[in-house]
Amino acid sequence: MTAQLPEPSPCPVPSGEIRASHDDREAVVEQLRDAAAEGRIDLAELDSRLEQALKSKTYAELAVVTADLPRLNSPESQPPLMLKGGIYGASRGPGRWEVPGHVIARGGVGGVKVDFTRVECRLTEVAVEAYGETSGVTIIIPDGWAADTSGMDPGVGGLTDMTTPDRLPGTPLIRLTGSGGMAGVVIRHPDRRERRKLHSNPTQG
Repeated sequence: MTAQLPEPSPCPVPSGEIRASHDDREAVVEQLRDAAAEGRIDLAELDSRLEQALKSKTYAELAVVTADLPRLNSPESQPPLMLKGGIYGASRGPGRWEVPGHVIARGGVGGVKVDFTRVECRLTEVAVEAYGETSGVTIIIPDGWAADTSGMDPGVGGLTDMTTPDRLPGTPLIRLTGSGGMAGVVIRHPDRRERRKLHSNPTQG
């Protein structure tokens, strides 16, 4: 009897090759119409780009249509998310939340926790400034995400990096800077308890 070999797990699809939905195409159509109204493109260009947008099948094809236009509502253009650990601390996550291109976390006296495990993020990089201060900062990223901590000053409290370097295609890189301060900064993947909660409630948030 021949032993059956396990089926290979499917490779993750790069974010640019993900199929675009009707809503995705409509959003680009609206962006093109706004650009024409603002005088950024003329009517001939508008017609050409609208046709291209409506025929686009993937995110990458849609991105070409608007590559030279400003994205005013994009995560990259949003103001930084500021989290300050006051007396009672502060946290963001583990529910779903919109990730901007820049996050600033100050541990203060109550500590700060930033949990990315349930977010959907199309950014290629997220800049996170973490300052441990008195009570520390903890950052949790999903398996498959990676972190660059080379720009981090460990300070007195130190930097604890328990992430793996294996980054899946289409996932953001967390570029960590700042200082460990007195209490330190920790960046890691979910622990056992958090993994059980993720698996038992995959759509929570």
